[in-house]
Amino acid sequence: MSASEAILTREPTEIRALPSNVEAEAAFLGAVLIDNRILEELQTPLKPEHFFAAVHARVFERIHTLVDRKAVVTPVTLKPYFESDEGLKELGGVAYLARLTSDGQGLLNPRELAEQIYDLALLRELITVGRNLVEGALDTSEAVAPLEQVEKAEAALYAVSEGAQTGSEAQSFATATRASLEMIEKALLSGGHISGKTTGLTSVNEKIGGLHDSDLIILAGRPGMGKTSLVTNIAFNAADRLRRDMADGIALKDSVGAAVAFFSLEMSADQLATRILAEQSGISSESLRMGRISREDFQQLSFASQRLAELPLYIDDTPALTIGSLRARARRLKRRHDIGLIVVDYLQLLQGSGRASDNRVNEISEISRGLKTLAKELSVPVIALSQLSRAVEQRDDKRPMLSDLRESGSIEQDADMVWFVFREDYYVAAKEPKVPQGSDDAKTQEAHAAWQAEMERVFGLAELIVAKQRHGSTGKVRLRFEARITRFSDLASDDLRAAYGNDE
Repeated sequence: MSASEAILTREPTEIRALPSNVEAEAAFLGAVLIDNRILEELQTPLKPEHFFAAVHARVFERIHTLVDRKAVVTPVTLKPYFESDEGLKELGGVAYLARLTSDGQGLLNPRELAEQIYDLALLRELITVGRNLVEGALDTSEAVAPLEQVEKAEAALYAVSEGAQTGSEAQSFATATRASLEMIEKALLSGGHISGKTTGLTSVNEKIGGLHDSDLIILAGRPGMGKTSLVTNIAFNAADRLRRDMADGIALKDSVGAAVAFFSLEMSADQLATRILAEQSGISSESLRMGRISREDFQQLSFASQRLAELPLYIDDTPALTIGSLRARARRLKRRHDIGLIVVDYLQLLQGSGRASDNRVNEISEISRGLKTLAKELSVPVIALSQLSRAVEQRDDKRPMLSDLRESGSIEQDADMVWFVFREDYYVAAKEPKVPQGSDDAKTQEAHAAWQAEMERVFGLAELIVAKQRHGSTGKVRLRFEARITRFSDLASDDLRAAYGNDE
């Protein structure tokens, strides 16, 4: 008999029962009914869906609901809710609730019981993922796309590892309200400005309330405006805030900082590191690249690099990533380093799955939807840089608008916030009138003097235009930009008055 025949005629393996421990579930519920405080002290994120016995799941859900209402939960107070429960009738009716508390063995080790119930639920979910993976791999009725199946399997495994196997199900309004109150409390404790991750720029935080989990933020601008510089500044600020908060003993959930995953499809990791070093040391990135620095500068650079050594900023400079590969890499970084912010530089350099490669607009739609899905899946803000069309250059007012986004329909629709970075001095500098050498023509000199005055007015000023925001108002924020070290910062109060005083 050949090997193939042996495989085809092999006896099916014995069907095994799904991993579960109904007795442990009963003992745990009995312990909770005896002492409701067990739920408050529980560290395992136990949910009704983690119980194997459906009736146990319903009992646990009702216990949770009553405890949230500050009620004391006992078999007696549970009785009215289960008198007509068909599943409970099979176990002896409401008398079963009293039997749960009869021996009280669960009081000896409620935490261990909760952990076992949770772990067994994860194993059952893992079996479901494996079964779906096998069925998908065996199904060759449609086009075979193994890489796509690998990406789906990795996403499913990530969900299991996070204990989020029921994430696709609806959550109660009470759960959503608790999450909302926690966010509001965080904003209150931060001084009333930040309910998400910090940008490190006070004026920007005040405008948007920080970077919110599950949001897709599109940062766009024409070449030379400083998109990469701004997003690099934000990534550094968030990572550095987390590093400092951890050093000060602040809990991760209370920090407005974040570990950052930076996907740099345009610049290499060392170029990005050079920018951050230039910003932190105060030495121009051009001098660093050319090696034109003094011994004092080098010592300053060494101090800056030591401060940055423990920065939770992870750079992936793999070129030509597909949106599926980027999502897979982001999931790994989330699992290994618990990243709280993702940056993509830039959106148009990503590739689609290949199905829409014949139509660039459809491909960009797939990419923007994929980035929004990633933000929701990992519950982190995602900042993606985007190019603008050349239509900006044809207008007298060079400030970008939403219609200037390339393939703007899908990008604008999927984004929760759209920012444009605009530097007027970039365009004013390009209009410098030529003064022939030795010329003393009054009109030429007057034109150049007027240009110089205009240049002095706008030099070093930048605008962050918030063109779309689901959480608040649109508008613009004035910033200072130091091109020498590629750093954006808040304007000092005097500069702010001058900048807004000269607006319009």
